[in-house]
Amino acid sequence: MNILRLSGDVCHLVTIISLFLKIWRSKSCAGISGKSQVLFALVFTTRYLDLFTFFISIYNTVMKVVYLVLAYATVRLIYLRFRNTYDSENDSVRMEFLLVPVAGLSFLVNHDFTVMEILWTFSIYLESVAILPQMFMIRKTGEAESFITHYLFFLGLYRALYLCNWVWRYYYEGFYDLIAVVSGVVQTIIYCCFFFYLYFTKVLRGSAKVTLPLSVTELSDPAPSLGHTQQ
Repeated sequence: MNILRLSGDVCHLVTIISLFLKIWRSKSCAGISGKSQVLFALVFTTRYLDLFTFFISIYNTVMKVVYLVLAYATVRLIYLRFRNTYDSENDSVRMEFLLVPVAGLSFLVNHDFTVMEILWTFSIYLESVAILPQMFMIRKTGEAESFITHYLFFLGLYRALYLCNWVWRYYYEGFYDLIAVVSGVVQTIIYCCFFFYLYFTKVLRGSAKVTLPLSVTELSDPAPSLGHTQQ
């Protein structure tokens, strides 16, 4: 464990906790993509299937449990407790457009063709694109609260810290995981292209909301949903 990985873990944990508390305290999930949160819950589920069969350290086990609990608790708030505030019409990315290619790639490119290894690889690939429904939701509505933009910024920071961790491990430990590194680079590029501009040009100038000029309909459902629980 080095300071870069520890910083990344703390940044990631604080981001997830902040999102949960924001929804809980405001009693609203307006502007938050439920589909992204479902995908993140699926990421943690497929990655931590070894939770009770493979012990690394108390720290590792506790972090896995916390990630899983918070991910599913957040999904529950969005789709059950505060479902009346969930904007399903604008959270319109079709998740199969992400899940199917990720699943196919996991079968084709992995370290070992076993169930656990394929599921771990699936989680790595899926994490790199899980935030896309949130980003497309912002682009479609043309605005985002400052909290959401900060949320995206710190998720990107967590991934950037992990990239630095992998560089450190390569130079000082001779270890690298090509699948994790490439997926991390893709994820970082996605964040950089989308929200770093928004954060530095809008949020730091004190704007309560970020207004975007374009509306994106790619990957969207052909017709808006009338319900509040569509996934």
